[in-house]
Amino acid sequence: MEILYTARFAREARRVPKHLRKLVEESVELFRENPLDPRLGTHKLRGGLRGFLSFSIGHRYRIIFEFIGKSKALFHSIGDHSTYD
Repeated sequence: MEILYTARFAREARRVPKHLRKLVEESVELFRENPLDPRLGTHKLRGGLRGFLSFSIGHRYRIIFEFIGKSKALFHSIGDHSTYD
């Protein structure tokens, strides 16, 4: 899976706490291998984020993304649940 990043995602990724960065890298690699791996908890979003999906990084952090084709994903945002606001 090819992963593209928005400028917003890049800014937010730089602010992820250092102690979570390895977990983020591991989760993104797992996503790259299988975006629907049950360990990620990938799910569709509703409401104002309808059309986007999200997967978990640990219990607190999430990545919001969308598929753009069969083998590409665009990461829009990373953070805690406030990313849904």
